[in-house]
Amino acid sequence: MSDRFAFGKNWERFLSTLGVDQIEDAKRALVKLIGTDDLKGKSFLDIGSGSGLHSLAAFLLGAKVHSFDYDMDSVRCTQALQSRYGNDEWTVEQGSALDRDYLAKLGEFDLVYSWGVLHHTGDMKTALELAGGRVKTGGTLAIAIYNTQLTTPFWKIVKRCYVKSPNWLKVGGGGVWIGYFAVSLFFADLLRQRSPLARYKGARGMRFTTDVIDWIGGYPFETATPAEIFAFYRSRNFTLENMTTVGWKMGCNEFVFRKENQ
Repeated sequence: MSDRFAFGKNWERFLSTLGVDQIEDAKRALVKLIGTDDLKGKSFLDIGSGSGLHSLAAFLLGAKVHSFDYDMDSVRCTQALQSRYGNDEWTVEQGSALDRDYLAKLGEFDLVYSWGVLHHTGDMKTALELAGGRVKTGGTLAIAIYNTQLTTPFWKIVKRCYVKSPNWLKVGGGGVWIGYFAVSLFFADLLRQRSPLARYKGARGMRFTTDVIDWIGGYPFETATPAEIFAFYRSRNFTLENMTTVGWKMGCNEFVFRKENQ
């Protein structure tokens, strides 16, 4: 058994039913995050491309895209979208967010994007540093990192137990683990008199079941407070331009930084 969650297998199931509406939602989410709908002529690096959906969003907004992922199943997912929608302005490779030599060979980019990835590398601090190193002076770094909360130690145990559990407990991607969590969220939403699906309407083009499986199984697992991420990049000559936090809840805080002159 591996100590790493099979992210790519989850993305394969997600792509099997990907539709036009989800692609449009992904484009809108990217525009909202980075503050522009025009990436024409811009170079875009997607670190940990996963399904490839947000690389596709950047490509459709006009960017020249380079996508890579550590997980070969994720690479194949991204390649499938590149083959269907892309051209030679979009390249896809296998690579690691912790591989200094690989990243150095890529050069620098106008926009470096990594949503919900760097905290799964097993060495988040190094991944944060190397991601920032790929941004051109005056360029943009857009990342999302799991929020530190009181229940973080509990979730780390859950995630490690999940990746160590036998396959029969993961049938259909998550088995009893996912069923328990999904039902808990369902009833929590009903108690708040909110539609259980409302939280995922237009949410980056994602699907509820995909994200639940990703949350339960996502290991390695690290977190940071907004203040920690802000201080980390401020010391490396980045200016915070935008930030969206989840407060006391579980989930990802989003950050957009601009790289200043050295």
